[in-house]
Amino acid sequence: MLEYGRFKYVIIVVVLLLSVVYALPNVYPQDPSVQITANRGYKVDAQLEKQVAAELARAGVVPKAIELDTKAEELLVRLGSVQAQTRASDLLNKSIGEHYVVALNLASTVPAWLDAIGARRMLMGLDLQGGVHFLMQVDRKAALDKRFDAYAEDVRVMLRDNRVRYESVERRGDNAIVARLATADAADKALALAAKNLPNLQAEANEATLVLRVPEAEVAQITTDAVEQNIVTLRNRINELGVAEPVIQRQGAERVVVQLPGVQDTAQAKRILGATATLEYRGVVEGDAYEAIRSGSIPPEAKVYYRKEIGPDGKPMPILLNKRVIATGDQLVTARSGYDQRSGTPQVSVTLNGIGGQRMFDFTSENVGKPMAVVYVERVPDVTIGPDGKEVRTTRTSEQVISVATIQGVFGKEFQTTGLESAKEAADLALLLRAGALAAPMDFVEQRVVGPSLGAENVQRGLTAVKYSFLFALGFFLVYYRMFGLITCIALMINLLMVVAVMSFLGATLTLPGLAGIALTVGMSVDANVLINERIREELRDGVPAKAAIAAGYDKASGTIADANLTAMLAGVALFAFGTGPVKGFAVSLIAGIVTSMYTAVSVSRGIATLIYGHRRKLKSVAI
Repeated sequence: MLEYGRFKYVIIVVVLLLSVVYALPNVYPQDPSVQITANRGYKVDAQLEKQVAAELARAGVVPKAIELDTKAEELLVRLGSVQAQTRASDLLNKSIGEHYVVALNLASTVPAWLDAIGARRMLMGLDLQGGVHFLMQVDRKAALDKRFDAYAEDVRVMLRDNRVRYESVERRGDNAIVARLATADAADKALALAAKNLPNLQAEANEATLVLRVPEAEVAQITTDAVEQNIVTLRNRINELGVAEPVIQRQGAERVVVQLPGVQDTAQAKRILGATATLEYRGVVEGDAYEAIRSGSIPPEAKVYYRKEIGPDGKPMPILLNKRVIATGDQLVTARSGYDQRSGTPQVSVTLNGIGGQRMFDFTSENVGKPMAVVYVERVPDVTIGPDGKEVRTTRTSEQVISVATIQGVFGKEFQTTGLESAKEAADLALLLRAGALAAPMDFVEQRVVGPSLGAENVQRGLTAVKYSFLFALGFFLVYYRMFGLITCIALMINLLMVVAVMSFLGATLTLPGLAGIALTVGMSVDANVLINERIREELRDGVPAKAAIAAGYDKASGTIADANLTAMLAGVALFAFGTGPVKGFAVSLIAGIVTSMYTAVSVSRGIATLIYGHRRKLKSVAI
């Protein structure tokens, strides 16, 4: 008989309400905006907000709103159009771009109550929203040179610290490091030290020579590690741009694809992505840095650096640091932010490798109670447009002391950096230590810019395709199946609503292939409803009573629908598992559409049919 339980109706109502709520954010448009975040040593505060407002007013740019978020330490300028956004970005880049990162963004206008329950609009991919596409290649030779130089320095320190006299430590072209010892008697001791401190290298001693070879597996691992570390570093740097759903993925052995939806400033993106940096721990040299600079009398073992804090003269405060480096970021294993259990103040826990830990132990043993500094050294490529219209690339080096802390006791591989002002500063410092440096320079092999106008055209055409496919299906069903055509139309509309809600809830990025996937699922949902309606007509032609024909049509068609949809879903899962980029976008929308179409075609439409036909005492005919 034609029956449908009340609990199933409750489920339909709940699903429908949730679908409306989680699809609702897509109704709210995004505001073209300019996002401003501070570089090290500067702050985003009310004074900056006033400065930005004054700059925009002088240029005649009227913002919709200027929002200061002190917690996230960012300033968001909402504009009324893309043209105003571009103009404001160019203006602010010239006026404050040296000390702040000015990036294009799209700001949400979704009400706070929807945000509170996790309702977000679907993000748009590069082909719909516009942006930039980079193909970057890791400099393999530079990565190997950097690691081999580090190995050579490790050998020198190992021999020197253990009082093994040597004449030279040099690299050879066959992935080997050769240490020429002062006497042949020291070869056995050097070989034992190498086996203990450098287990990854193949060591052999011959008279007064120690040869350390880097295995081919280690050479391949060096390249792999460089690419993986660079991906992590690029991801953290892209966060500075405020880009929603960036695509960062490895391509081949040495290349990385970076796609930044919504970013039109190629030079700005390249400046942030291509910067190379390292970290250094140095001892602080006692003395008045201001007086040393004024008189020119700088101690021979010292060098002047500048802190991120601003001094009384309005400039970064100088400090004298030892020229000899204690340890570098290359020797870092991991770094985590947290709180000191004794004082409750923010701290960063650092772990170094064996060589770095030994150097740190030796230094702290002799300098308890004295300060130690962390220096962030960054080589930033600047991209400018020359008089001939071509790009001019230059490189500048930036050195800044990001932390100065007092050595509380002797430590080696593991230690804590305290004296930080806030938990955010501790988290930022841990981030710089953990992934602040590119393991090797990266070259831009390819770059493409997708304009927002082309993206808008793609959106319009994609939505038009979905709209007409939907309307054609509705028109056919209404004419051919009459009342059951109306039932099918309602089920199809609920299906489309559920697809949008599911993709929004999952935070999926909508791409042009994703729109094609949605259009395809509309067609698949049509197929399911055709199977049901035709099965009902067959039962009626065989003389089965109307109510029984409807029930039999749904029961007998359900198995066929499940088989067809599960087969298509397996194809979608395969596309998602093995595909990349646009293929994954198509797979996500396809899988979401299949799941919702199975539910709406089999369950929702049956519930509606039962409401219409199931409670009548007698049913002589069915409008199908």
